[in-house]
Amino acid sequence: MARFQCNVISYVLRRTVDITVVVPSTTIPESMASDMPGMEKAAPPTHQVKEKYPVLYLLHGYGNNHAQWCGYTNIELYAEEHNMAVVMLSGENKFYRDTADGDKFFDFVAKEVPEFVTNYFPVSDRPEHSYIAGLSMGGYGALLHGLTHPERYAAIGSFSGAVMKADDEGKTDGLVDGPLDVTWLAKTALQESRTLPPIYLACGEDDFLYEPNTAYKDMLLQGGAKVTWVSVPGYGHEWRFWDKQVEQFLQWIPRTDGYAAQGLRKV
Repeated sequence: MARFQCNVISYVLRRTVDITVVVPSTTIPESMASDMPGMEKAAPPTHQVKEKYPVLYLLHGYGNNHAQWCGYTNIELYAEEHNMAVVMLSGENKFYRDTADGDKFFDFVAKEVPEFVTNYFPVSDRPEHSYIAGLSMGGYGALLHGLTHPERYAAIGSFSGAVMKADDEGKTDGLVDGPLDVTWLAKTALQESRTLPPIYLACGEDDFLYEPNTAYKDMLLQGGAKVTWVSVPGYGHEWRFWDKQVEQFLQWIPRTDGYAAQGLRKV
């Protein structure tokens, strides 16, 4: 596994932004392979990549940055186990959408970050190998991008997502019953019979966002969306829950890439 911490000059945001990219190992060390069922003989060690990796764009919550997922969870281990590249960017507190102060964070996430990552790293640009997920504010961001451009992602994950109606309506157009409202986006897509990626929703039952997430899940299911709902007692709005959920999400997502059943990935 390799972790790259990048300070990128963004042409969309017109400033530098921090991005962390985790790329799994290309081969399994022989010392590890001997302890793994079905891996009696390891391939010769190499850094040569046989094909581009599938990728998870993983979004942080309010008050966090690109480093928190690596600092508070085992995402690097999970990326290695699942042969999956993971991209984590600093979204500031912008909710991954364009804002009234002129920041075009939607285009930054939707266009510039994938362009940068897929050109600088051995990461696939194919929609069937691309996934997006996040926690809290990042759960909202994952739904916002995944529902706006469902053709770009093979699955969407929201952990304790901020799916409730915005409390700053009037300051930014479209936050309620418009293109920045993830409920409106989902209902509109389902009413128009658009094909949506499968959606993974999870929330702790002690989380202050539990009721909005339950209502959001019910709305999606009533509209005919493919939804996996994970409700866990004893957890609030906390990193222990998100660590468990990102691992489960990686086990759950549909995989069609060449790495799906290889290496350390658990099945």
